[in-house]
Amino acid sequence: MEQTEKSERLKEETAVVLDFLPNGYHYDDRPMYMKNPIAQTVGKERFVLLELVPKKGVHLQPFEEVYIGEGKRDKIHHIVGKIAVSKLTATAKSQLEFVIRDIVKKNEKRFVEFFNSARPLSTRMHQLELLPGLGKKHMWQIIETREDKPFESFADLKNRVKLMPDPEKTIVKRILQELESAEKHKIFVDA
Repeated sequence: MEQTEKSERLKEETAVVLDFLPNGYHYDDRPMYMKNPIAQTVGKERFVLLELVPKKGVHLQPFEEVYIGEGKRDKIHHIVGKIAVSKLTATAKSQLEFVIRDIVKKNEKRFVEFFNSARPLSTRMHQLELLPGLGKKHMWQIIETREDKPFESFADLKNRVKLMPDPEKTIVKRILQELESAEKHKIFVDA
């Protein structure tokens, strides 16, 4: 039962359109009447890359948010499934970092909370060390500083931790790394 609840929570509710192909994929050699329009999207919660089919007559725009959760969907007919970064169109790839940066910026509190609650993965590795540009020295500074008082924002984190790389950019880089490669430890992206 607990496993079912956990997998339910990990489902994306909302996705952001990266690219919309009203005539389907160009390499799909089926006749035009058999092709479905396709939207390539990224989930707002777990950054899952998804391929969606909109309802008949619906045209989607890049950066548009669409509801993909359970129940009645206004614009999406069905979810085809997950897709790899390598399967994204050139347009979708070019929009990906911008969309992720926007999601991180709009959900700053959620990502600051990661710095406040990150834990060790093993006796030799900590979650904070998985972030690009953060080593043992930054990790210990963050841990010691957050014990005094939890971080309130990216600016607060940057001010209180000496020589801290931009936390927002660091998180965006890590999310992109998790999407583009088979990282052993996933922090932000649902596998």
